[in-house]
Amino acid sequence: MSPAITIGVETPDGWRELRAAPAEPAPTLTEILERGGFPLNTRCGRRGLCSGCEIELRKGSLLRSGDGGRIEAGGGVRVKSCQARLAGESVELFVPPRSLLRHEPAIVSDFRVNVPWAQNPLFPSAPFGLAVDVGTTTVALMLCDLATGRVAAQASAFNAQIRFGEDVVTRIQLCSTAPEGVPRLQRALVAETLNPLIREACGEAGVDPREIGGMVVAANTTMLHLLAGVNPRSMGVYPFSPVFLEHRTLAARRLGLEFGGDGAEIHLLPGPAAYVGADLAAGIVATGLLYDEGPAVHVDAGTNGEIIAKVGDRLVGCATAAGPAFEGAGLLSGTRAVRGAIERVRLRAEPFEAELGIIGGGAVPLGICGSAYIDFLGEARRAGILRPAGRFTDAFCAQADGAIEAGELGRKLRLHPAEASGGIWISEPDIARLLQAKAAIAAGIETLLGVLGVSAADVKILHLAGGFGMHLSIGHAVGCGLLPGFSPQQVQVVGNTSLGGAYLALNDRSLLEEMIAASEKMESIELNMQPGFEDSYVSNLLLP
Repeated sequence: MSPAITIGVETPDGWRELRAAPAEPAPTLTEILERGGFPLNTRCGRRGLCSGCEIELRKGSLLRSGDGGRIEAGGGVRVKSCQARLAGESVELFVPPRSLLRHEPAIVSDFRVNVPWAQNPLFPSAPFGLAVDVGTTTVALMLCDLATGRVAAQASAFNAQIRFGEDVVTRIQLCSTAPEGVPRLQRALVAETLNPLIREACGEAGVDPREIGGMVVAANTTMLHLLAGVNPRSMGVYPFSPVFLEHRTLAARRLGLEFGGDGAEIHLLPGPAAYVGADLAAGIVATGLLYDEGPAVHVDAGTNGEIIAKVGDRLVGCATAAGPAFEGAGLLSGTRAVRGAIERVRLRAEPFEAELGIIGGGAVPLGICGSAYIDFLGEARRAGILRPAGRFTDAFCAQADGAIEAGELGRKLRLHPAEASGGIWISEPDIARLLQAKAAIAAGIETLLGVLGVSAADVKILHLAGGFGMHLSIGHAVGCGLLPGFSPQQVQVVGNTSLGGAYLALNDRSLLEEMIAASEKMESIELNMQPGFEDSYVSNLLLP
């Protein structure tokens, strides 16, 4: 019998050894590490399209999954673990902090409510209820005292579905190609995410889960389908038609949710369109945009870049495919907004100096999150470090004292040595991806305003929603062109308005009716059908 293969794994927490049987089918290194208690950031659905599961091979060799080619240790070689397997020999690996799927998420549960509301709860006979925002990446939950509206406890975590893919498109594709896709994704959300959060919140508040009468969920349309166990594959092909958009009430027990009695309910909030979901309908009620004569705009600059605008009685919305760059996906040192991530950047060109703000205040950062990338674009352009197209200027590179390195794909700038992690870098390909994400959102805003016949200068207020928006420097967001043509004075940061809308619907049933009406009223605009969108996108690829 052949001896077991030893896999030595070093992480920031220490050293462990795993064993693998040489006779078993050759799984990917990601699967082996996951079995051993080291789940990784497999953001792209294990397709090798991101660097979320990247590890360093320090001893031994591996085989590439695609062509069987051998990867030898040495020189700090990095490997996408989802694209590698064991070569029949023992290996030693280093897993950097940003590749581990265990960081404490810095999720915004705060929100701004700009509308009055009554204490008229959706579950009047129950002592407690739950308001939940199910995001593609994170989930935030509030346990509320229904007699007073008081928040008894809060809990938040990553959506466990992220191991199947970073964005909704990847998860829709899984449901289209794998018969078990929907139950696997539903189980990840219910059993692995929501039920642990319910237990955490109830434990914090000293509440018996049986005292909870029901739950209200705001989410994008794909997440609502997966929570309900409905296959969303029809949203993956033209004309992108969802199975349902309307408000739905389901039995909590049928979904496997562990609260209340047999009569406990879950309310899925209504949404206007496939890619402008219930999270946006909830948001425009919470912020009061639904009742504003306008011109007013609501922007959630996440992966889908959802935008809603209102002028008079006309309400229009769109989604633009910004991609997950603002969550750090596919970027050299990118990471989500977790403890240890760089969230603020200030730059000086001569001599070069980077002043960094780190979530949690640690000394050694693990990567860069979206708000810091926006800071970098604004600061680097202002300081003469970047040209309009996102390339480093020759004058800066000549005096950057070794902070600049050249590679096959362009130059990269070191912001921090980061000790064992090998440095924190921003590369020209990173900047190109950020400019593409920025241009998608900016062009969506410009196009939507064009449909309504108004300009950015006409807008009375722009509500900037979501966790990403909560951490942004508004000056840099305007300065880099993410919010084109606006001034910081027009922008109001409103936080997690998806959770805010779920909270309002839970505590005032009349606002649920308002969300239903808003979803029916809104016009969904297909950006690729608008004649000016492509030109706007191309022009917004440049930094102002």
